[in-house]
Amino acid sequence: MSDLFSHRLALLAEHSNLPLLSQCLHGIERECLRIGPDGQLALTPHPRALGSALTHPRITTDYSEALLEFITGTATDPSRTLDELDAIHRYTYSKLGDELLWSPSMPGPLPDEAQIPIAEYGSSNIGRLKYVYRQGLALRYGKTMQCIAGIHYNFSLPEGLWELLRQDESDTRSPQDFQSSRYIALIRNFRRYSWLLMYLFGASPALDASFMRGRPHQLEQLDDDTLYLPYATSLRMSDLGYQSNAQAGLTPCYDDLPSYTSSLHRAVSTPYPDYAAWGTRDAHGNWQQLNTNVLQIENEYYSNIRPKRVTRTGERPLHALRSRGIQYIEVRCLDINPFLPLGIDLVEARFLDAFLLYCALHESPCLVDGECSASSDNFLQVVKQGRKPGLQLRRGGERVDLQEWAQELLDEIGQVAALLDQSHGTEAHAEALAAQRAKVADSSLTPSAKVLEALRQHGESFSQFAMRQTRLHAEALRTRPLPAAQTADFEEAARQSLAQQAEMEANDTQDFDSFVEEYQRSLISQ
Repeated sequence: MSDLFSHRLALLAEHSNLPLLSQCLHGIERECLRIGPDGQLALTPHPRALGSALTHPRITTDYSEALLEFITGTATDPSRTLDELDAIHRYTYSKLGDELLWSPSMPGPLPDEAQIPIAEYGSSNIGRLKYVYRQGLALRYGKTMQCIAGIHYNFSLPEGLWELLRQDESDTRSPQDFQSSRYIALIRNFRRYSWLLMYLFGASPALDASFMRGRPHQLEQLDDDTLYLPYATSLRMSDLGYQSNAQAGLTPCYDDLPSYTSSLHRAVSTPYPDYAAWGTRDAHGNWQQLNTNVLQIENEYYSNIRPKRVTRTGERPLHALRSRGIQYIEVRCLDINPFLPLGIDLVEARFLDAFLLYCALHESPCLVDGECSASSDNFLQVVKQGRKPGLQLRRGGERVDLQEWAQELLDEIGQVAALLDQSHGTEAHAEALAAQRAKVADSSLTPSAKVLEALRQHGESFSQFAMRQTRLHAEALRTRPLPAAQTADFEEAARQSLAQQAEMEANDTQDFDSFVEEYQRSLISQ
């Protein structure tokens, strides 16, 4: 354990500083596909009773009209975050009729690509822009890939904690610059150690055979309808997911915030030959992508973790980061656990808090001498064969057993968990850590192993298993209707969102072509 890490732990353990650890903020975004009672993708429009997908703060859509996204607010206690996520699920189920929410990350049988509906957001310019952006994603990556769902975990440390560390280290940078640099350092450590999260929480070792659409692959056949890898933890996060030659050179190693934002700025302003050959419009003159650049917008960059800042109206994410620095981080590599109604539980959240705080407090030198590629290789190894006995990873130019490295990390994360428990007056973080130690000692306890065991035990294909879990969760959520007052709050939010969308559409006077041109110019002018 490094001296600096020990010093920071001791500093935060002081009685006057300990309360800072109970002020971290948490938010969760959960994606899930709407399906019909037959298990097929729902081709119905986004339910009007859920409000406007464009303006509703909690219930929206991601890529497809059928891909719901639930967004919680932030809270200092993740149990409150999960309570809110639970309420969103229960309200949604009350408006779905006989439709269901697909339980795992990987989709079941999908219709032909042409039939997968792209999410629609109405006739306002911003609504149309969101639709054209998704048309661009379909053109560049195909629609099938966009139907993969996940959990995003948003996490921030209080500004008071960053200021305590800045003063302790006599750092002369501004509070904003210091905070941003330390979030970037957190991200570097996340890149080093996120393979551990994939081992512990990966839950997609198998998928419906139709997902591959006849493309070549190295998966094994579990049954006529299921492909898998025997030791995989998360095929969702493997190279079966988003594959993009255009983005191949876009792996910033996060030396600092300016280099990160500069690399993204180049990507959203540099044409890519293949995309340029397609043009922004199809043969009939209809928009098919926003531009022909490496990325249409910043959010197209597919990464396991993102630095974030809440944007102001009309502000682009890059401008927000450049002008006001990093406010929080978004962890994007978490699978939906198909055994859990919400896809995530409090044990996972408590461990994530300890893990992310460890990444923030531990020394984090820049990734040099091949460490960047080693981190990527370790991650890819674990998602494809993380439960393989004797699997070795690369650390500091040497090979090390996954189990050995995992135990060393858990020992150090355990010290952070103890501090968090002191701060909260509980033992919840230590208990969450113990659950992860058990998985490292016995890989059959991991979600990925449990999925494969369930398939074998019940003689089910992946989609049959997923449908069984889907129905179980639907019953559990539907049998707990929300209290009348809470239902009324959701219904009022839905009404307000529909009214807000209608107002936006009525007030739009600019033609769409000019709107897009102005939107593209905004990146250069700010």
